[in-house]
Amino acid sequence: MRRIPGPARAYILCAVVGAGACALPAVLPGADTPWTTVALLAGLHALSEVPGRSPILGRLLGGSTPVGSAPVGSGSFFPVLFAAALLLPPAGAALAAVPAALLGRVDRRPAGVRRVWRAARLALAAGAASAAAALCGGPAVLAGPALPYALVPAGAAALTCCLVVTALDGGILATAERIPVRTAWRGLLSGSLGPHLVHGLAGLTAAVLWRSPYGPPAALLVLLPVYISCRVFARYHREQGAHRSTIRALVQAVDIKDRYTRGHSERVGRASVLIARELGMDEERLEVLRFAGILHDVGKLGVPTRVLRKDGPLTPEERRVIELHPEYGHEIVRGIGFLGEARDAILHHHERLDGSGYPYGLAGRQIPEVARVVAVADAFDAMTSTRSYSRARPVPAAVEELKRCAGTQFDPRMVRALVRALERHGWEAAVTADEPAVPAQPSRGRGGTPARQEAAPAARHRQGG
Repeated sequence: MRRIPGPARAYILCAVVGAGACALPAVLPGADTPWTTVALLAGLHALSEVPGRSPILGRLLGGSTPVGSAPVGSGSFFPVLFAAALLLPPAGAALAAVPAALLGRVDRRPAGVRRVWRAARLALAAGAASAAAALCGGPAVLAGPALPYALVPAGAAALTCCLVVTALDGGILATAERIPVRTAWRGLLSGSLGPHLVHGLAGLTAAVLWRSPYGPPAALLVLLPVYISCRVFARYHREQGAHRSTIRALVQAVDIKDRYTRGHSERVGRASVLIARELGMDEERLEVLRFAGILHDVGKLGVPTRVLRKDGPLTPEERRVIELHPEYGHEIVRGIGFLGEARDAILHHHERLDGSGYPYGLAGRQIPEVARVVAVADAFDAMTSTRSYSRARPVPAAVEELKRCAGTQFDPRMVRALVRALERHGWEAAVTADEPAVPAQPSRGRGGTPARQEAAPAARHRQGG
């Protein structure tokens, strides 16, 4: 335990002592522990860890990694624990949680300490859940007509288990990870309460069937599809996490290379979602638009840094290099299948409605809808952000510029959607250059009209985004 901070070692030791005290009554002389039920539930719970340690089963049930993949919260197939909490006394329920926690897959060192901590955590949670169920009359309810009366002890067990787990998790974050105490528990309860209640219902169903004339085999028939569903759901979340990590890495690479537009991609993603929501797009397309907005400038990775960071006007040759970034971006993300339509937005977000854009000079409806959305979001954020080569315009001025260019550069429908969204939600202009934001009116040209670099909003972000 030399790698673990002292406070965390003390915290884990206290948890182990508490778990031992919780389980001890089961082995004392004279204890009426139903060892057959304890063994069956402990074995069933332990079997939930087999796919995490088996490459073949891991790939079949919930992962595509070469060595399999453990479920989310390894050692925590909670429907079995909730069934144990309803069927067993607190000491027996605590014991039933231990084998799976000790056998579960651990990817980070020190593995032994992590297994012991997990076992203590789940034993305390299961014992507390069983005690809560008993206080609400759980055993008596299961002995008679269980439903709907058993919903109360089942709900009490699920809520208690959730509270204990989140309390312990917050403590270990504060002591082992040195996360500030004020933030260690933030979001833990709200994120886990729903899943615990759902798993509580599955555990209740298994417990009712366990006590029925059909016995444990019927309970197994309930728990098996629930377990497979949990594995599939865990796989989905792992894939979503991998998607987010991929996008985050690409965006960070662009931000490092082009410091003058840092944060721009995230805001374009947000503005794209605002527009899409006003257009009534479904949630799946909203996510696509968010990805498209965030990654629209990923092609800058293929543009020389000296061009991206140039403070003065670009030469015609440099501008031609900049205008290659949509194609570079499309090539970079070509093999990322989950992006879907977002790839079209990355390639075509600099096309113009009148056909004078790039890279292919598409016009009107030839331009993909997602690209027309991102084009408006991109230009709007560029105009309302302070950069090294241009000062931010006020939001009303940027909106007027978008309206002026609607029908030639931008799709009027997308512009109107953005205007409606801004009226509802507002917009906080941001600084993307290494200088403070100073709200400023556009400079005036010789004739007293606003001077424009190329008489179009897109020209203000001459770096292509």
